[in-house]
Amino acid sequence: MTSIKEQAAISRLLSFLQDWDNAGKVARSHILDSFIETNQGKTAPELEQEFSQGASLFLVRLTTWLRLTYMTGSCLDKLLRSIGIFLSAVSSNRYLIEFLEVGGVLTLLEILGLEKIKEEDKKESIKLLQVVANSGRKYKELICESYGVRSIAEFLAKSKSEETQEEVQVLLDSLVHGNPKYQNQVYKGLIALLPCASPKAQQLSLQTLRTAQSIIGATHPSIVDCVLKVLRTMHLEVQYEAIELIKDLVNYDVCPALLRGLVDLLIPSVRETSKLQPKILNGRDPLGLGARGTWAGAGGSPASWLPLCQTPRFSSSPPSCPCSCSRPRPPRPSGKQTGVGRGAVPQLQRCPRAPAQRPGTRAPRGGRSANPLPRVLARSNTSLAQEMLHLRVVHSLLSAMGNTDHSNSQRQASLTLQYFVQTFPVVEQHVRKSMGEELYQLFLSSPENLYMKIDSIQADILAANKVNVTRELHLTEACSSMSFCFSPGNEDQNEDTEGKE
Repeated sequence: MTSIKEQAAISRLLSFLQDWDNAGKVARSHILDSFIETNQGKTAPELEQEFSQGASLFLVRLTTWLRLTYMTGSCLDKLLRSIGIFLSAVSSNRYLIEFLEVGGVLTLLEILGLEKIKEEDKKESIKLLQVVANSGRKYKELICESYGVRSIAEFLAKSKSEETQEEVQVLLDSLVHGNPKYQNQVYKGLIALLPCASPKAQQLSLQTLRTAQSIIGATHPSIVDCVLKVLRTMHLEVQYEAIELIKDLVNYDVCPALLRGLVDLLIPSVRETSKLQPKILNGRDPLGLGARGTWAGAGGSPASWLPLCQTPRFSSSPPSCPCSCSRPRPPRPSGKQTGVGRGAVPQLQRCPRAPAQRPGTRAPRGGRSANPLPRVLARSNTSLAQEMLHLRVVHSLLSAMGNTDHSNSQRQASLTLQYFVQTFPVVEQHVRKSMGEELYQLFLSSPENLYMKIDSIQADILAANKVNVTRELHLTEACSSMSFCFSPGNEDQNEDTEGKE
């Protein structure tokens, strides 16, 4: 027979469960508030004592209500926190199994994909998935088998809260550790996140990729293009993580492809340069200018002059002044043309409210991020520097120095070229010959500020360079190998071999 105390405890439990069953949304919300406040941090034995060995009866009610109402988001935050008290309690393996048996993992993953659910509710769902994943290898495999990696990665890319994104990173990091069956799936999911539009998601994915790469060992071929595209971003924190990952990847079999891609990034593609080129220069004559530069066809409307005032996409320079002061000047009444030759581009009047520009400098233009990685890799490993020389990195660096559309890239290219000139004599000879003595001395005096001192003609000289040190490098390597073969030590060794024969 049960004692009087046990009977009283059972009666309290039945009364509590009856109150829950008969309560509406508001009453259940108050019950959850009281439960969270009273039982936060308790162990599984303490929860059983609180519910007279019937805690599982309340847990099954919570999971049932979760399955019925998670699409509406009714008290979802409190409901998930209450379930978390059971799952995170010490010695709570029984509660975890009961939660998984009713499809708890699938419910949590479905919550992540619902647009009507609040960000805070999804954050609590991520925390519960962390508890499940930290419970052991088989639970990590269960999440991955439920297409969890895809759902979690998509939520990371779409989330607007940095705190929630950091919680997702913790979950992905847990899934990649101690999960040999599905760690490659997590690795590919992280690579798929790199092209997403969220800079925070890119940063966290790159951080987790470094950990996953060291665990897996092998590389996936698609990682090269994805990481190189991330280097184009204007967010410095994302650039830093990409650089750190590439410094690790050069130790793997993708090193040649990475170096080739880095060298190619130094020269902008035709698509990039066409975006920055004013429309009046592309031969379409959108303003209706004739060979004499008349304004016939312009219509006298400010709207027809907008192509001259547009700022390139992703430009770091301030937008044009909204007033009409940036319109092109009409031709002079005398009929004399300004500029070179007929049909010259009309000059733009400077806005009186625009900031003054220092003489001898260029306003920095955006559209392409500076890339210090070639210099970082070359300084860290001479063999990598030699490999980049074979890929014509000197030619690409000189072209980048002449690309006046991107001042930051000009600066980084000058500093990188300075290292190659100081380290390899053959590079110094070719660079001096290509630049000319005056420009070369200007480069040696101040590589970091060269982009502010060169004029348009010197920039064209740099951009149109034909430097190719590959042939001299092959000759140098061949001569060094021949000198080694015919060194005195090797000759004595050959004579000894002939004498023995």
